[in-house]
Amino acid sequence: MLLTSFRQIDADPAAPTHFWPDGWTWQSYIDAWETAPLANWLANTLVLAVLGLFGQTFVSIVVAFGFARTQFPGRNQLFMLVLATLMLPYHVTVVPWFIMFRSVGLLDSLWRIALPDLWGNAFYIFILRQFFLTVPVELDDAAKIDGANLLQVLFRVVIPLSKPAIATVAVFNLIHKWDQFFWPFAFIQTPEKLTLAVGLRWSRTQYASEYPMLMAASIVSVAPVVIVFFFAQKHFARGAGLSGIKA
Repeated sequence: MLLTSFRQIDADPAAPTHFWPDGWTWQSYIDAWETAPLANWLANTLVLAVLGLFGQTFVSIVVAFGFARTQFPGRNQLFMLVLATLMLPYHVTVVPWFIMFRSVGLLDSLWRIALPDLWGNAFYIFILRQFFLTVPVELDDAAKIDGANLLQVLFRVVIPLSKPAIATVAVFNLIHKWDQFFWPFAFIQTPEKLTLAVGLRWSRTQYASEYPMLMAASIVSVAPVVIVFFFAQKHFARGAGLSGIKA
């Protein structure tokens, strides 16, 4: 994909090709940026990824802390109910989502994709709860003796000690939101409002024969996630190991 993005766009596709491009050029990246609304797709994907990253991660932290550190009737049963939602295929919720957002006029809008991402996620809640259970409760008791309330225990004790798990959730979340395809494909019709994943699919129908430009757009889509994972892999691996995730 990387080598194809640097090939000459006007090269004869029927001619024998070589592993290395015969002529290196950045023209495919320039054409992809100017021909397709790549800047809009990149901005839309970035907004949705950032909103989902901070919103869903924060809500999952608070919910996981409640399951790990507070006692209330039916806590274990409610936690099992949250985990049971992982077995519900998201495809079966398409019609209810469509009817609900059509009634409030949010079809063909990025808010349709952003709003559900501001809620918690059962998988992230599970990871964080498992990690929070490894943090000694005695630290909570010491903080309460010093006058800390429940939220102060969360933000001043538990979260600073749970950075590997939070980094794991953040990386999972970012990759999922960045590569999200189904919901934008189902609810967004305007080309300028598409995300990168759906925009690349749209470009394939418009510029099917211009492979260097398609590969250049794909590199732009993949590169940010690869860079983020490269810098976060240390925390990601440690958090995955300490959260009870087995390879």
